[in-house]
Amino acid sequence: MPAVNFFSEDISFKPQHPRKITAWIKACILEEKKPLGQLNYIFCSDKYLLQMNQDYLNHNTLTDVITFAHEDADKISGDIFISIERVEENAKKFNVLFNDELHRVMIHGVLHLVGYKDKTSAAKAEMQKKEDAYLSLRL
Repeated sequence: MPAVNFFSEDISFKPQHPRKITAWIKACILEEKKPLGQLNYIFCSDKYLLQMNQDYLNHNTLTDVITFAHEDADKISGDIFISIERVEENAKKFNVLFNDELHRVMIHGVLHLVGYKDKTSAAKAEMQKKEDAYLSLRL
């Protein structure tokens, strides 16, 4: 059964208005003409996400989001780990509201599951354009 779930790993965090966020995420996935499977958001600390980055991706850097796709090729399914500390820092750095930055990171993870990449300048620009478009659809 399609679902969007919210968990926290080593911190205590719950997003504001989870039903609205779920409806928005579902609408974005529908816009991409993909069916939703099981989507899990796991909110955590910098330390937790750094350890995952080192263990699974061989990167020794802080990041705001790491996305792991589930083995369900027909549906958008996966685990999206988000460092709340990074989101807070980036919100200050970019002079945006915390929830705006959180939602950007949340949809960024979904876009990776849809198939978008961000390793080149052109791909990053396309990803950011998609993020902006979907952020404007928030309910």
